[in-house]
Amino acid sequence: MAKKALIVDDSAADLANLKTILGDAGCSVITATGGAEAVTKAKSDKPQIIFLDVVMPDMDGYEACRQLAADGDTKSIPVVFVTSKDQKADKVWGELQGAKGHVGKPYSADQIIDQLKSLT
Repeated sequence: MAKKALIVDDSAADLANLKTILGDAGCSVITATGGAEAVTKAKSDKPQIIFLDVVMPDMDGYEACRQLAADGDTKSIPVVFVTSKDQKADKVWGELQGAKGHVGKPYSADQIIDQLKSLT
Protein backbone atom coordinates (compact mmCIF):
# COMPACT_ATOMS: atom_id res chain seq x y z
CA MET A 1 0.00 0.00 0.00
CA ALA A 2 1.31 3.45 -0.85
CA LYS A 3 2.11 5.68 2.06
CA LYS A 4 -0.10 8.72 2.48
CA ALA A 5 1.63 12.01 3.26
CA LEU A 6 0.13 15.36 4.21
CA ILE A 7 2.18 18.38 3.09
CA VAL A 8 1.41 21.71 4.71
CA ASP A 9 2.93 24.93 3.37
CA ASP A 10 1.57 28.34 2.41
CA SER A 11 4.11 28.53 -0.45
CA ALA A 12 2.75 27.09 -3.70
CA ALA A 13 6.31 26.45 -4.91
CA ASP A 14 7.23 24.45 -1.80
CA LEU A 15 3.97 22.50 -1.95
CA ALA A 16 4.60 21.60 -5.61
CA ASN A 17 8.22 20.64 -4.94
CA LEU A 18 7.40 18.42 -1.95
CA LYS A 19 4.46 16.89 -3.82
CA THR A 20 6.82 15.92 -6.67
CA ILE A 21 9.46 14.47 -4.29
CA LEU A 22 6.94 12.40 -2.32
CA GLY A 23 4.91 11.44 -5.40
CA ASP A 24 8.09 10.16 -7.09
CA ALA A 25 8.74 8.12 -3.93
CA GLY A 26 5.37 6.40 -4.37
CA CYS A 27 3.35 8.35 -1.81
CA SER A 28 -0.18 9.51 -2.23
CA VAL A 29 -0.12 13.17 -1.26
CA ILE A 30 -2.66 15.43 0.42
CA THR A 31 -1.93 19.14 0.72
CA ALA A 32 -2.98 21.97 3.01
CA THR A 33 -1.95 25.62 3.00
CA GLY A 34 -2.36 26.43 6.70
CA GLY A 35 -2.28 24.97 10.18
CA ALA A 36 -6.04 24.82 10.77
CA GLU A 37 -6.60 23.06 7.45
CA ALA A 38 -3.75 20.66 8.29
CA VAL A 39 -5.37 19.63 11.58
CA THR A 40 -8.72 19.06 9.84
CA LYS A 41 -7.18 17.03 7.00
CA ALA A 42 -5.03 14.98 9.37
CA LYS A 43 -8.19 13.92 11.21
CA SER A 44 -10.21 13.16 8.08
CA ASP A 45 -7.54 11.66 5.80
CA LYS A 46 -5.32 9.87 8.36
CA PRO A 47 -1.92 10.33 6.66
CA GLN A 48 1.05 8.20 7.78
CA ILE A 49 3.31 11.28 7.99
CA ILE A 50 2.94 15.07 7.95
CA PHE A 51 5.49 17.49 6.50
CA LEU A 52 4.67 20.81 8.16
CA ASP A 53 5.90 24.34 7.54
CA VAL A 54 6.26 26.57 10.61
CA VAL A 55 5.64 30.09 9.32
CA MET A 56 2.08 30.28 7.98
CA PRO A 57 -0.58 32.99 8.22
CA ASP A 58 -3.62 31.42 9.93
CA MET A 59 -2.06 29.04 12.45
CA ASP A 60 1.66 28.39 12.63
CA GLY A 61 3.16 24.94 12.42
CA TYR A 62 4.02 24.82 16.11
CA GLU A 63 0.39 25.39 17.12
CA ALA A 64 -0.82 22.86 14.52
CA CYS A 65 1.70 20.32 15.84
CA ARG A 66 0.51 20.88 19.43
CA GLN A 67 -3.11 20.33 18.37
CA LEU A 68 -2.20 17.17 16.45
CA ALA A 69 -0.15 15.82 19.38
CA ALA A 70 -3.00 16.50 21.82
CA ASP A 71 -5.65 14.72 19.75
CA GLY A 72 -6.11 10.98 20.22
CA ASP A 73 -6.91 10.52 16.51
CA THR A 74 -3.74 12.20 15.25
CA LYS A 75 -1.13 12.01 18.01
CA SER A 76 0.53 8.90 16.54
CA ILE A 77 1.15 10.55 13.13
CA PRO A 78 4.80 11.66 12.91
CA VAL A 79 5.25 15.37 12.13
CA VAL A 80 8.35 16.64 10.32
CA PHE A 81 8.90 20.37 10.26
CA VAL A 82 10.12 21.62 6.87
CA THR A 83 11.08 25.20 7.58
CA SER A 84 13.45 28.08 7.09
CA LYS A 85 13.66 28.21 10.91
CA ASP A 86 16.71 25.97 11.05
CA GLN A 87 18.61 26.99 14.18
CA LYS A 88 19.29 24.45 16.93
CA ALA A 89 16.77 26.24 19.17
CA ASP A 90 14.12 25.89 16.46
CA LYS A 91 14.74 22.15 16.24
CA VAL A 92 14.55 21.73 20.03
CA TRP A 93 11.37 23.82 20.21
CA GLY A 94 9.85 21.74 17.40
CA GLU A 95 10.59 18.53 19.30
CA LEU A 96 8.98 20.01 22.40
CA GLN A 97 5.82 20.63 20.34
CA GLY A 98 5.77 16.95 19.37
CA ALA A 99 7.67 16.88 16.06
CA LYS A 100 9.64 13.75 15.17
CA GLY A 101 11.85 15.38 12.53
CA HIS A 102 13.17 18.65 11.16
CA VAL A 103 14.36 19.58 7.67
CA GLY A 104 15.71 23.04 6.94
CA LYS A 105 14.85 24.99 3.79
CA PRO A 106 16.31 24.85 1.24
CA TYR A 107 16.17 21.05 1.38
CA SER A 108 17.16 18.23 -0.94
CA ALA A 109 14.90 15.41 -2.09
CA ASP A 110 17.16 13.01 -0.18
CA GLN A 111 16.51 14.82 3.12
CA ILE A 112 12.75 14.50 2.63
CA ILE A 113 12.95 10.83 1.59
CA ASP A 114 15.23 10.04 4.57
CA GLN A 115 12.57 11.41 6.94
CA LEU A 116 9.87 9.47 5.12
CA LYS A 117 11.84 6.21 5.39
CA SER A 118 12.85 6.66 9.01
CA LEU A 119 9.40 7.64 10.32
CA THR A 120 6.92 5.52 8.35
